Amino acid sequence: QVQLVESGGGLVQPGGSLKLSCATSGFIFKNYIMRWYRQPPGKERELVASIDTTGSRANYLDSVQGRFRISRADTKKTLYLQMNSLKPEDTAVYYCNARYLPGANGYWGQGTQVTVSS
Repeated sequence: QVQLVESGGGLVQPGGSLKLSCATSGFIFKNYIMRWYRQPPGKERELVASIDTTGSRANYLDSVQGRFRISRADTKKTLYLQMNSLKPEDTAVYYCNARYLPGANGYWGQGTQVTVSS
């Protein structure tokens, strides 16, 4: 039984910080590329950040580069997204995704709401 459970979302003021977590179980975490996606209200889902299986390579959406940091803790089977200097444009539902095979959809969490507003 595969599970991905996001947590850490909430309401934060512009300029604030949040750290999202994605706790996983039911698959071999260390063999999967891990990703964070987000879906702003009324818009399509977009890839925010990805990290390879070794944790040595990460890619980011241009608009979050330098503000967000993705990391993974294989011993805890958990993915993280540290978000700093948050902007209203970052408001979205954030999802974690685990993908092993090219072309496969992989596994998804239920999402966590992040709202950046004063």
